[in-house]
Amino acid sequence: MIYTVTLNPSLDYIVEVDQVTLGELNRTKNETKFPGGKGINVSQVLKRLDVDSHALGFLGGFTGDYIEDFLTSHGINTDFVKVNEDTRINIKLKSDNETEINAKGPNISKENFEALKAKIRELTSEDILVLAGSIPSTMPESTYEELVKLCNETGTKFVVDAEGELLKKVLPLKPFLIKPNHHELGDLFNTVINSCEEVIPYAKELVKQGAQNVIVSLAEKGAVLINKDQAFIATSPKGDVKSSVGAGDSMVAGFIATYEKTKSIEEAFRFSVAAGSATAFSIGLCTREKMEDLLPQVKLEKSNLRGE
Repeated sequence: MIYTVTLNPSLDYIVEVDQVTLGELNRTKNETKFPGGKGINVSQVLKRLDVDSHALGFLGGFTGDYIEDFLTSHGINTDFVKVNEDTRINIKLKSDNETEINAKGPNISKENFEALKAKIRELTSEDILVLAGSIPSTMPESTYEELVKLCNETGTKFVVDAEGELLKKVLPLKPFLIKPNHHELGDLFNTVINSCEEVIPYAKELVKQGAQNVIVSLAEKGAVLINKDQAFIATSPKGDVKSSVGAGDSMVAGFIATYEKTKSIEEAFRFSVAAGSATAFSIGLCTREKMEDLLPQVKLEKSNLRGE
């Protein structure tokens, strides 16, 4: 079974107005709301690919109830730890420009964290755990390390989709998959990366540091997958980019969904690129049909593991 963890979910409230006038009454022309959070996105895309998962993390209050009801109504299993304060509401205000106001989120107590760890201790070597997104400010900086150490104890494969120090700290614990984009990879090594070829030596270094598989996305320029044995460069499908939100989460979901079915890293990578592009070309997360339509455009080229 696949388990996703979202430590600081949100109820995303999308508001569209013709023009924002500060200090005056503004009326919306469109508004919508939906669950936010990288792990939650992964669970939603997995469901659309006919793969079941359990969504874990922390929820509280009426906003938490809305998220849980939404996921349950879409056939997604949930097992969140309930907290005392409301799950946050993030506001995305769309006008001539887009403005985001992200809330801090509820306080997560030590007892809440221990309850989550107890759930993760129950996983086995047959399971995969996906850790995605940021850590709430009220939780220890070592949160990811503590959770993946539990995975090491139980033999559970784990995937980490996070940035900077969060990612660096878990590399020695041998994540099954990490998925930085080229900007995040460049930040890790204090450089600028502009092409798939430039990715290879840096991704190879992440493998040396412990990652079992590294996918680096470069939007329309393609994507790269590297592990200790192979390096592949994938072309990106052509299309009209409508929103990049959730594209990386879709890549993670596409990879692990396909790997669970086929045990083929190569096939999993192809589906990963198609899923990410399908979301980028959509308003909202990808559908299975959109992903399968784009799959024939994803061509893989085997590359040498340069920089050795």
